[in-house]
Amino acid sequence: MKQKFNIIPACMAGLSAMAIACNSQSTSSKPNIILILADDMGYSDIGCFGSEISTPNLDRLAQQGLRITQFYNASRSCPTRASLLTGLYQHQAGVGDMVSDLDYPSYRGYLNENCVTIAEALKLNGYATFMSGKWHVGNRPEVHPLKRGFDRFWGLLEGAGSYFKPIAYRPKMKPVTWMLDDKLYFPPDSGFYFTDAVGDFAIDFLKGRNTKDKPFFLYMAFTAPHWPLHALPEDIEKYRGKYMGGWDRLREERYNRMLSMGLIDSSVQLSPRDERSPLWDTLSDEAKKMWDLRMAVYAAMIDRLDQNIGKVVNYLEKTGELDNTLIIFISDNGGCHESTRNQAAFLKVKGETGSPDSFDAYEYPWANASNTPFRLFKHWVHEGGIASPFIAFYPEMIKGGQINHQVAHITDIMPTFIELSGGKYPEKYNGNVIHPMEGISLVPLFKGKKLQRKTPLFWEHEGNRAVRDGDWKLVSAYDNSKKQFMKWELYNLREDRSELMDLSEKFPKQKEKMIMQFNDWSERVGVVPKEVIDRKK
Repeated sequence: MKQKFNIIPACMAGLSAMAIACNSQSTSSKPNIILILADDMGYSDIGCFGSEISTPNLDRLAQQGLRITQFYNASRSCPTRASLLTGLYQHQAGVGDMVSDLDYPSYRGYLNENCVTIAEALKLNGYATFMSGKWHVGNRPEVHPLKRGFDRFWGLLEGAGSYFKPIAYRPKMKPVTWMLDDKLYFPPDSGFYFTDAVGDFAIDFLKGRNTKDKPFFLYMAFTAPHWPLHALPEDIEKYRGKYMGGWDRLREERYNRMLSMGLIDSSVQLSPRDERSPLWDTLSDEAKKMWDLRMAVYAAMIDRLDQNIGKVVNYLEKTGELDNTLIIFISDNGGCHESTRNQAAFLKVKGETGSPDSFDAYEYPWANASNTPFRLFKHWVHEGGIASPFIAFYPEMIKGGQINHQVAHITDIMPTFIELSGGKYPEKYNGNVIHPMEGISLVPLFKGKKLQRKTPLFWEHEGNRAVRDGDWKLVSAYDNSKKQFMKWELYNLREDRSELMDLSEKFPKQKEKMIMQFNDWSERVGVVPKEVIDRKK
């Protein structure tokens, strides 16, 4: 349904778009670029990564493009978005944790002045820049999307909220902030659904371009399928009753499909059911129906996300622009285990799951299925928290139907876009020194070549830590209940990507080497140890 809108002047001052002079380089050979980000969606939640959920548009992009099976995010919304948008580790960009200011330079909770966004960099290289969806890298006026390189913006400044109306679900909090450009946005009383609006505004921005001879960058940042579980009735009906077999059966079915697709091989074992998930057969019939509905709504949210991606793809086909457009699709973290119903942090609402008057999540059991075949979830930096489905579509460069098993990371997106745009990454911007990019371009991979990564990849989020160096991965969780780090675990991901066999005692020298790598990196990018932050709180 086409979204209508009402707007009023914003309370924040000075949110007009920043004028940035574009270079005079010819744009005829530059591709359009669309970056699509799903929110809290697990590794196996779309059809081309083993899911039973209907995602024909994403499946088409995968069949005509490529999938990367070892692509990584930063384990949670704000860190991933900060890192993705800047090509830096999130600490370097100022969002080391979430959007709260923890009074450390790396933890201010908003994008700092020593980074540039993809929009800012591509605008310097002659691109029109648009964003539709979730921002969540700072609410301050100086880091509003229009101040960080976007020509047009519609969406949500915060991290989550109702898909139907701008209301607050946390006690004593203000309603969420939806904006159109520099004005507050209020949806119509009926017929509004956030996921549809992301697609509709994206198309409106593309249609409204003043100069269509310019290439464009479009960032579509969906909130789906992040809680609350809100979906349209016709989408829910497609899936209701399909999950009565339970999470164990679903995990096995997805795992087997992934094997048959060639996404994984037999060295990747299906991890055991998470210990916080009960045996399905021990549940009452009433409980089974409740859990079935939760997963049906979650599936419906992904289905609708795919429909809106299809709307944009169809628009580009009609305008003849699709073949010269690079489309990348990823998720910001693994499936989310968090609970919302009857939690003190949320208002207690009693509507049926999926309806506007509900506020539910699908919790540990279904999140465990979303992350098939891995273990753990969003927030952790084990594979279940950081492995993302990745699709790249670009007919002028990528040969269709590829499955690539090389290792890639969100910091690689910025260098990829810079190379394809034929531009340069700035050393200074608005008088500020800019951190060098941390990742490498994926263009060689798109051309069927091997990536030449010279340094390990690193993660740190709220005390959860990891290093990946070649096939080796060192990882440690943080125990919030005890306020302490858990032991370092060492895995050979070529032989054990599900992280089931800890080799830290068998290879102590490798473990110590990687601990030193992590310590050097954490000092360089500004990581503050979690126990220090906890003591300060």
